Amino acid sequence: MRPVIIDKVRIFDGTAMLGPGAVEFADGVITRVLTEPAAATGASASADVIDGTGLTLLPGLIDAHTHVFGAESNLELALAFGVTTELDMFMGPPELTQALCTAAGERADLADMRSSGLVASAPGGHPGHAMPLLPTVAGPEDADAFVAARQAEGAHFIKIIVDDGANHGMSLPALDGATVTALADAARRRGLLTVAHVSAGWSARLALDSGVDMLTHLPLEAALDDAFVSRTADEKRVAIPTLAMLEASAPETSSRPRTGRSLAGDPRIVGYLPDHARTAIASGREGLCVEKASPEHHFTHALASVARLHRAGVPVLAGTDTNYRPDRACPVVHGAGLHTELALLVEAGLTPAEALTAATSAPAAHFGLTDRGVIAPGRRADLVLVEGDPTRDITRTRSIEAIWRGGIRFDREAYRKRTAS
Repeated sequence: MRPVIIDKVRIFDGTAMLGPGAVEFADGVITRVLTEPAAATGASASADVIDGTGLTLLPGLIDAHTHVFGAESNLELALAFGVTTELDMFMGPPELTQALCTAAGERADLADMRSSGLVASAPGGHPGHAMPLLPTVAGPEDADAFVAARQAEGAHFIKIIVDDGANHGMSLPALDGATVTALADAARRRGLLTVAHVSAGWSARLALDSGVDMLTHLPLEAALDDAFVSRTADEKRVAIPTLAMLEASAPETSSRPRTGRSLAGDPRIVGYLPDHARTAIASGREGLCVEKASPEHHFTHALASVARLHRAGVPVLAGTDTNYRPDRACPVVHGAGLHTELALLVEAGLTPAEALTAATSAPAAHFGLTDRGVIAPGRRADLVLVEGDPTRDITRTRSIEAIWRGGIRFDREAYRKRTAS
């Protein structure tokens, strides 16, 4: 395969804008990053050259919280929108998870994937109340065996559910602090990260007290207070807010239209969506996860929490919590939903460049994906070429010109035609 050079292009390397310059890649790996036009160095002599004038090259996007549900079609949909890696936060059975992770690692027409596999939850709690065959953790004495079993099944990290069902209008058993601490300790001994699903202020505090590495979701009943935020920063924890899903789950107000719903009217998005996904986005409402309409639950609380976390220096990662599949009308769709997440992170106070970092180099660094997330020699050629400058206008990430996964160009036009038919 001939080397490829994208020339005369702005380069966002995962943390900052470089260039204009050129990026060369061959055999799936970035070989050179040039800070001047490639022709001036003679580097283009044996390469296929793409003129990047007016364009920006980004690392492949990483969605730090998804639910793939074992569907290859979800990974293809993600890749069609520039998401080259998804971090799946609950999938089973283990044989299916392993098979899909293997396929995603080998095929250039799918986003790559890492997964927690099965989640740790209390007997009769969320989500086991609806899935009675799921293994559960009854107390601290079960923690080590649970983590060992997940590691043996190939889990890349451990997902812990700290949720009493109140936001779903239910009263369910939840893991207690001693059990969550035991899970975090067992994972740490085995070199595995822990990610806690937190649904309210009490669960966020319990997860923090228990030593979990990352918190995913945010309370909607109130913004995180300064003491919690300061401690989160001091203890070097990480936040994955999932603003796209929280927006779709929170009671809607007339004063703030849903950002996610706007994708349904964006021609850069809709042409690459299956009809079912387009309809789901237009509905703008997550019917299976919606909190009870009440005056204290506001999406603005989540935005305020992200702003406080970011100002305090807590790493914020872009994750959507997409639950989409063809038989489930979730408005947060694989791939497209990450572009909503980026816009919401900017609304919360991140600069566009910081939001891009949250979807590239930051999740790569915090999840140990050392081969991706950055445009640099030796890194995977997971790349997205977009029109315009997304460090000035974050919605420019939607103006996709080309996508490469492992140096192989994804045929986006063929995907669009298949989707339309």
